[in-house]
Amino acid sequence: MRLLWELFWTFAKMGVITFGGGMAMLPILQREVVEVKNWATEEELVDYYAIGQCTPGIIAVNTATFVGQRQGGAAGGIAATLGLVFPSLVIISILAGLITNFSDLAVVQNAFAGIQVCVCVLILNATMKLKKKAVVDGWTTAIFLAVLAGSVLLDLSPVWFVLVSALLGILLKNREVKGA
Repeated sequence: MRLLWELFWTFAKMGVITFGGGMAMLPILQREVVEVKNWATEEELVDYYAIGQCTPGIIAVNTATFVGQRQGGAAGGIAATLGLVFPSLVIISILAGLITNFSDLAVVQNAFAGIQVCVCVLILNATMKLKKKAVVDGWTTAIFLAVLAGSVLLDLSPVWFVLVSALLGILLKNREVKGA
């Protein structure tokens, strides 16, 4: 029961302070789940995020479910997921009533513009941290650059990038093992 509460509370704190969706949550997830709680390695967190993008639903919710399930089984997955979404439900319910009355004010529009810029920086920072662990040799650099170019130039679902990258990872690792 203590673990379930800890999962709920940890993800609830993340849910309260995260603006901008699942990608904006990446640096907070990385700090809390990897560095503070040691519930996953950076590599595992990247895997959870990749799978979370391929599965239906919100990336952050899927990732919370994966981490919670790993720590406490099905009950842990439920506790982490509820913890993550509970603050948002409360905050959105309160803001929905207020925002329609004040959305035309310049100060509100400017605040949201500032938050969007902040979210972009947080995502970039998290990406650079994760890149250090994921892009470790020439082959992973090639995959990184191909996915980067593809995501900028092509209008494809992220699922395709994840699937092709997974296939390439399998092929390259098998090649490594056979060559060793």
